[in-house]
Amino acid sequence: MGRPEFPKTLQEFRQQFSTDAVCLEYLAQSRWPDGFVCPKCCGSRCWVIKEPFGYECAGCGRRTSPTAGTVLHRSHVGVQEWFWAAYLVATHTPGFSAKQLERQIGCAYRTAWFMLHRLRRAMVSDSRSRLAGNVEADETIVGGPVKGKFGRGVTAAETKTLVFGAVEVVGYVDKRGRAAERAGRIRLAITPNADGESVGHFLAQNVAPGTTIRTDGWKGYSQNALANYSHSPSPGARATHIHRVFGNLKTWLNGTHHGVGPKYLQAYLEEFVFRFNRRKTPMAAFQTLLGIASGKPPQTLAGLKEP
Repeated sequence: MGRPEFPKTLQEFRQQFSTDAVCLEYLAQSRWPDGFVCPKCCGSRCWVIKEPFGYECAGCGRRTSPTAGTVLHRSHVGVQEWFWAAYLVATHTPGFSAKQLERQIGCAYRTAWFMLHRLRRAMVSDSRSRLAGNVEADETIVGGPVKGKFGRGVTAAETKTLVFGAVEVVGYVDKRGRAAERAGRIRLAITPNADGESVGHFLAQNVAPGTTIRTDGWKGYSQNALANYSHSPSPGARATHIHRVFGNLKTWLNGTHHGVGPKYLQAYLEEFVFRFNRRKTPMAAFQTLLGIASGKPPQTLAGLKEP
């Protein structure tokens, strides 16, 4: 069956998703691009149920809605509103805050906040590949001002969070025929400290072995932490591409969301990564988000608020 076509303009979006039934069919195609698979018995033979749209497994008789067991599971918000939210988050350049979404779809602020956090959870694909090739790695501090402390020591304050970052550096030839570099995919993660163990864990999770990693002279990028990588340290130098990423991240957090507390920061980092890595194909990102969302288990509001 394959993944469905995605709308390339707002007009196409409005025409394509005019009813709940159409949205559910599109979600089903995004969830099962190779054909329906029963979540109970893994059978592929089924009957299509038109009202409400879903599938009945020919093997075990279970009826399955395209939203069942996904981030949309048992949501009181209509599927069309979910599509609007996914479309706005994926395609709007500066992103969307809960307050903005509240105004756009006419729901309560609490509902908009919960929807956005569910979608952020769906922005991390369990099968995404690690960064490779040439990678810049560094860390930055995110949060409000702290008096009397400087450097990495400010992370002891409750309003401050240390964040690791890595960016692929992609080489290309510019219009004048000269060799140049640009930022490729990125990864971001909060960390309690920047010691060698933490650095090693972050790199193992996000960067493929054998990659050449550029860093500054921070001692956390030790021989043990980078044992599986080719290390290119530049003491006293600033890693150009990753610092641009950090600058854009902080502008986005403060501009669109007016700051984010440490408890929920990782979710916002994942949104930034998702949108940055798809910045050249925002319309396709909408379809990707729905595809990932359909494979993620549901999350309750109480579970989201747990420390």
